Amino acid sequence: MTGTTVSRAEGAHFEEGLRAFFAYRDLGVKAATGGAFAAHVIRAIPGRHSVAQWHTHDLGFQFTIVLKGWVRFEYEDIGEVTFRQGDSVYQPPMVRHRELGHSEDLELLEIVSPAEFVTKADAD
Repeated sequence: MTGTTVSRAEGAHFEEGLRAFFAYRDLGVKAATGGAFAAHVIRAIPGRHSVAQWHTHDLGFQFTIVLKGWVRFEYEDIGEVTFRQGDSVYQPPMVRHRELGHSEDLELLEIVSPAEFVTKADAD
């Protein structure tokens, strides 16, 4: 692990990641914790939309808070939920879920542990 890590918004770089309809900004937590955790800002790519496919993430911890816009998920255990600015969710390990839609201006902060994990898509 490293010392105090700072990530500045000014001049931040977003790149492709797990989902083709989102761009990701790494906040340096993965490197700082040796992969124990990751934190990133996720931004919607205008004109691209989710494909509502059930899936799970094999990880120990996942927390998300909406910074801007809205996103709608469906969870196997609680059904459909729309999250707006300031709303958050702790998603338990291996819970089946799918994204149903999001606003063009969506931005959210996601924190996961470990930083590297497997996503398993259902065969539908």
